[in-house]
Amino acid sequence: MNNIHIPPVVKNLLIINVLFFIGTLVFRPNDGYPFVEWFAVYYFNSPSFKIWQPITYMFMHSPVDYFHIIFNMFALYSFGSILEQRWGAKKFIIFYFVTGLGALALQWAVQSYEVYHVAGHIISDISTYQPRTPAERDLLSEIYFGPMLGASGAIFGLLVGFGMLYPNAELMIMFIPIPVKAKYIIPIYILVELVLGVGKFQGDSVAHYAHLGGALIGFILVKLWKDKNDTFYTLYE
Repeated sequence: MNNIHIPPVVKNLLIINVLFFIGTLVFRPNDGYPFVEWFAVYYFNSPSFKIWQPITYMFMHSPVDYFHIIFNMFALYSFGSILEQRWGAKKFIIFYFVTGLGALALQWAVQSYEVYHVAGHIISDISTYQPRTPAERDLLSEIYFGPMLGASGAIFGLLVGFGMLYPNAELMIMFIPIPVKAKYIIPIYILVELVLGVGKFQGDSVAHYAHLGGALIGFILVKLWKDKNDTFYTLYE
């Protein structure tokens, strides 16, 4: 990964993410974060959901956890630059946004299942539903009024894509003193996300199913492109 220049799509994605982050920090009337309310994404049946949010959420990051944007942008630069150089700008941007949307789709699917599980039906108007227990109230409040933000779903797509195309590439992982091949570390990373998502540990606010959704769509797209002579991509020519 030494001496990689930043290709145009990755460069522009980095710039847009940074601009959104700066805007989130700077524009704070009444000590709130209006950018989060406007551009993060809410559950599709939430009164806070807006039609543009499935795209803009990919450019938003936590205004209180700087490591969120630092990690995502470092991964976008490291893995995205390699994939864009291999695929070209058009193919790469399709991959990036499709995996980001796939991440959101799986997150919404899991949330819909959770709503159905506790209520017995899909709640079309949360303002008319009366939760039966405090636990049910907290879950529905988290689903309907908790925003999701970050490029992580698309980043997981990039990780999986990189691991499939460069399985023997050696990566340096924090706290591991020796390089580890991508074909070993990335599946472990995905497994950890699955365990954390299923476990629903208290205090964990990370959208693990969004990460898994991005990884799954990334896997599917690379298989289509790699095994079928880029059939999916040719649909967009």
